[in-house]
Amino acid sequence: MISGYNFSKITPDIMDLSALCAKNGCIDQELYTKYDVKRGLRDINGKGVLAGLTEISEIISSKTVDGNSVPCDGELYYRGYNINDLVTGFTRDKRFGFEEITYLLLFGELPAKKQLDDFCRILSDYRQLPTTFVRDIIMKSPSNDIMNGLARGVLTLYSYDDMPNDTSIPNVLRQSLELIALFPLIAVYSYQAKAYYHDNDSFFIHQPMPEYSTAENILHMLRSDSKFSELEARILDLALVLHAEHGGGNNSTFTTHVVTSSGTDTYSAIAAALASLKGPKHGGANIKVTMMFEDMKNKLSDWEDEDAIRDYLKKLLHKEAFDRSGLIYGMGHAVYSVSDPRAAILKSAVKSLSEEKHMEKEYSLYRKIERLAPEVIAKERRIYKGVSANIDFYSGFAYSMLQLPPELYTPIFAIARISGWSAHRIEELLVAGKIIRPAYRSVQEHRDYMPMSGR
Repeated sequence: MISGYNFSKITPDIMDLSALCAKNGCIDQELYTKYDVKRGLRDINGKGVLAGLTEISEIISSKTVDGNSVPCDGELYYRGYNINDLVTGFTRDKRFGFEEITYLLLFGELPAKKQLDDFCRILSDYRQLPTTFVRDIIMKSPSNDIMNGLARGVLTLYSYDDMPNDTSIPNVLRQSLELIALFPLIAVYSYQAKAYYHDNDSFFIHQPMPEYSTAENILHMLRSDSKFSELEARILDLALVLHAEHGGGNNSTFTTHVVTSSGTDTYSAIAAALASLKGPKHGGANIKVTMMFEDMKNKLSDWEDEDAIRDYLKKLLHKEAFDRSGLIYGMGHAVYSVSDPRAAILKSAVKSLSEEKHMEKEYSLYRKIERLAPEVIAKERRIYKGVSANIDFYSGFAYSMLQLPPELYTPIFAIARISGWSAHRIEELLVAGKIIRPAYRSVQEHRDYMPMSGR
């Protein structure tokens, strides 16, 4: 509430107008079939409509065998490099990977040591919010939703930029690097303000450490004592790498392309992407996974009883358990069917973290659900493709073991994905030049105008 105004109040007048919206806003579902509308920009098999080309990443979920498309184990490539090889590379050398992957996504090449060191220094130099920004922007209007605070912070940074509307590549690159560096600060500080003002918790602000990686700084700024183990930081770093990019067709990245194509500024384009990611159909699945598992653990007396687990999963599908949505969260993906390569990578790392945190029983339960859920779904529902665990299935578990507040799950997704959004924005500016404008067909009949006296 601001200055006596209650924006949350729904009056009888609003209810009446809402009924009018509903009455005149529904379109006959059969018309979508009649006009062959690709709802969700997908065909009848769920495959995305081709809307553009990119060199930034590639998702493979099927291969052609004897002229037929056959589902296969999922593969993900960043700038032509298999994600498994990239992860193996920096993990084997005991490097943090997010900064290296961000360099790759932005510039198209893997950095040499000096290039990576210089790049990390640039990001470190940019990890400083404008003077009084925390006090005037974050603390004076704390939000219950950190994604809202993050978007507001991004839009406010426009006012601090001497060249906010300059869409030349050097300037957009400079803006992108600043946002990549500042996202963790805005997100974590927004959470601290929310915890203090809305939850009556302690309020503290830790300055980022110049020698720390992005993952280390998140844990350092978030925890009151700034302490974390090396494994904790490496697991979070891995999650950032796996969330950094996932093709041009996901909702938030496509939003970046669409808004960028209009010629608008970087802050507006990234704020639009944040608004997309905030939607629970896009960025909130891992929160739902952890909530579902908490409900499951409370309902199951024996976590080893696979028959009881199957019964619970059936209840989920029949809208008789948890939030009654009919979904088993963390299972299935819009593109992958046989397997999500990101989930496979994160699963192994999560196992190590569960051992450090003495949560092996929880990990074992996750593994059972990953194995049993596809069987139950196949038996209970008719589906056109296979179902497997997606990255949200294990990322939520990882974040809960890292004791990250659920309010930060989606913002951490954004902290990672800003690298991909920035790369796609630059690519759109470089190769497009045409505003993205798909077609909508009107199915409203033409009507004769009626004067006010006759209505």
